[in-house]
Amino acid sequence: MNTQLKRKDLFSYGLMALPLAFAGLPIYLHAPDFYAGTPGQSLTSLGLLLLALRAVDAIQDPLIGSLSDRYHQHRALILVLGVLMLGGGFWMLFHPHLSAPLTWFAMAVFICTTGFSTVSINLQTLGGIWQVSEHQRTRITSWREALGLLGLLTAAMGPALLGANSDPSTAFHRLTIAYLPLLAVATWALLVWMKTAPLTRPQKAFKPSGESDGETRGHWRALISNPWRSRFFALFALNTLASAIPAVLVLFFIRDRLGAAEYSGLFLLVYFLFGALAMPLWQWLSKHVGKIQAWAVSMALSIITFLWAVFLQDGQVEAYALVCALSGLALGADLALPPSILADHIAAEKSQAEASRMFSLMTLLSKASLALATGLALPLLGLAGYQPGIAMTAELNLTLSLSYAALPCILKTITLVWLLSQANHIAQATTLKA
Repeated sequence: MNTQLKRKDLFSYGLMALPLAFAGLPIYLHAPDFYAGTPGQSLTSLGLLLLALRAVDAIQDPLIGSLSDRYHQHRALILVLGVLMLGGGFWMLFHPHLSAPLTWFAMAVFICTTGFSTVSINLQTLGGIWQVSEHQRTRITSWREALGLLGLLTAAMGPALLGANSDPSTAFHRLTIAYLPLLAVATWALLVWMKTAPLTRPQKAFKPSGESDGETRGHWRALISNPWRSRFFALFALNTLASAIPAVLVLFFIRDRLGAAEYSGLFLLVYFLFGALAMPLWQWLSKHVGKIQAWAVSMALSIITFLWAVFLQDGQVEAYALVCALSGLALGADLALPPSILADHIAAEKSQAEASRMFSLMTLLSKASLALATGLALPLLGLAGYQPGIAMTAELNLTLSLSYAALPCILKTITLVWLLSQANHIAQATTLKA
């Protein structure tokens, strides 16, 4: 299908990514600090609760994917239910019940993140079953992820702008008031778009995994054991882990290695802004050299960038800003290209009946990679004697630099070599079959 996509349709579809991304920072970054201050809860209790809730959030993704595939004919209703949970949980989170704040916090985060996952998985699925050409799929993911990055930037600035000269309760009340209409408008735009969007319907009905039919594609084991998918998801997981390690360590690196804590917000702004601005570049490159090759170029860019970051010294603010810009460019490819490649595979294999499960597996791997990066990088630094905020020695500076930049370089290099060795196989499995 060579129909040129209209920007109006791309915007109507992708707009939902903005409130989705917007919600992430307040839930995991601002909410613990808010509950530690306003209701006066223990940071230890909040941290343990968040850890447990993150585990539940990740584990339930495959279940959400399975249910979304099974009841795909009701996808609009599933999305509405997810939006109601997301919006309701977000409101609850910043309007705590002071008689039982920890219980309220747990309920609010669970409801909010369940709604978030439901909407996110189904939004990605809709992009994956949109009847378009291979190149247009990269445009779809680029628009969606660029709007998501805009949501992150808005969330990063929102509390400070809305909370000027206000106490935290008032600031986050205003944030909620601003968020809910945005979520409602994005939902309306998506539902209107769905009424006329050319979406591919599953050619084979969903069958629960308990059925014994050897041809059952709904079986999770069959889905994962497919050779192309096992390779693709393994590559995606390793690449995501390589990107998650610097994400976990970035604030430590900025404060204790560069001595530039006051520029943290600016560095993150540059990173996400260049990620959004890079989307047209990766669209163009994937069209002219192919998606696999474009993804490989982005990995090479990350390797060169972080190899340079290993040698940065205290006070090199301008150099690190350039590192943020270049790694932001690579971020654009990591966000746009893997979902587009998976969508090509779904179209080639006519696997629309299991599209939600495949995209839910991507979200599960992303969350697992972030958890693994946290569980790997922080203990290793602790064993080396590093503690945030302590006086840095030459050995600690080297350890932090190697953990933040060199370890991701090694993982990215392994991923790049593996990707190039599998390039022909991956490309063949994403070519539409007659």
